[in-house]
Amino acid sequence: MTQDLSPDPSDKSATQQHGGNARIIYILYLVSLVVGITALVGLVMAYVYRSEATDCVKAHYSWQIRTFWIGLLYTLLGALLTGIGVGFLILLFAVIWFIVRCVKGLQCLERREAPANPGSWLF
Repeated sequence: MTQDLSPDPSDKSATQQHGGNARIIYILYLVSLVVGITALVGLVMAYVYRSEATDCVKAHYSWQIRTFWIGLLYTLLGALLTGIGVGFLILLFAVIWFIVRCVKGLQCLERREAPANPGSWLF
């Protein structure tokens, strides 16, 4: 007779406490580089789950929300400036910036730490 010590899948608080939803959002953001709509799904999830999260995970949700909106701003700026040539560099920067923020966020989440500066515009 062995006892299963894994958390009950219906116990949402255990998943949220350890950042399971935040991890899914980071993955959705990275997938959005190929399938754009998944970033919007991740944004909605971050807004929905932020109110019920622990402080550490709440910081990740804030980081993810800011990543979406700032990334959208950088992308729109790059798209507007493609006519004069500099937009392609801004778009390249936006993609690299987006990937770095997602990877840094995932690394902090794996260490069960909040992002160093959730209010940052850069990395």
